[in-house]
Amino acid sequence: MPGPLEGKVALVAGATRGAGRGIAVELGASGATVYVTGRTTRDRRSEYDRPETIEDTADLVVAAGGHGIAVPTDHLDPTAVRTLVDRIADEQGRLDVLVNDIWGGEHLFAWDTPVWEHDLDKGLRLLRLAVETHAITSHHALPLLLRRPVGLVVEVTDGTAAYNRDHYRVNFFYDLAKAAVLRMAFALGHELGPRGVTALALTPGWLRSEMMLDIYGVREDNWRDALDRTPHFAISETPRYVGRAVSALAADPDVARFNGQSLSSGGLAQVYGFTDLDGSRPDAWRYLVEVQDAGKPADVTGYR
Repeated sequence: MPGPLEGKVALVAGATRGAGRGIAVELGASGATVYVTGRTTRDRRSEYDRPETIEDTADLVVAAGGHGIAVPTDHLDPTAVRTLVDRIADEQGRLDVLVNDIWGGEHLFAWDTPVWEHDLDKGLRLLRLAVETHAITSHHALPLLLRRPVGLVVEVTDGTAAYNRDHYRVNFFYDLAKAAVLRMAFALGHELGPRGVTALALTPGWLRSEMMLDIYGVREDNWRDALDRTPHFAISETPRYVGRAVSALAADPDVARFNGQSLSSGGLAQVYGFTDLDGSRPDAWRYLVEVQDAGKPADVTGYR
């Protein structure tokens, strides 16, 4: 049977690993053609110097049942982004889903370091990677998406608008970057909504990305071994969970009801009924407020 996104074309900008990879794979599992971009290929690594590549992501999209197309792209380069969008237009004639997941800042921030002590070059580089890339990509990709005024734009960030409003996130540069992406979704909602396109912000919860698993010295098949050191990690989720959130949004004929809003993977699981790969429905942001930030012992009962 054809998937609910059969015939749809998606661009996942920043799909080398983590949430971007999970989103691309789940869009493929729903039958979409998915263009996946990033800077790390099988021939060249970005400054992350990690093994995941966009070609690997495209292969996973194909294995899931979709059509994956890897296009090496530096989203800080407007010419490269314009060339990418021109290629999608030439090959597909349409764009139905744009996911702005570009980040690239993991090695550029220091925890709990005030702005006057933080490395300025790294902080400004983080802002360029986290904010400027999204603006460049939207500028060039949205005219193609607007050719068919039923599209979806997803701005991926860390934290809901409600949580980030009341909580200092890591440091000045990180906090500003994540707040800016939330505001971009709000602004795009005002510009795109009247034209029939839905824009929204989406955050995963505590993501078991490839990098996070490495930090804790575990794999996906034994991630619970990290709970002795970090008990609240019990609320974590796979990148496929937020991917299923995007797939559900893209297939929803009434998705416009979320225009301009800030959403989470756990919150949307309650709306659409999807689960993570283990069959659970972790609701990380509610858990963080009610359990972790409240100083209570780790207990995910009722939260996944």
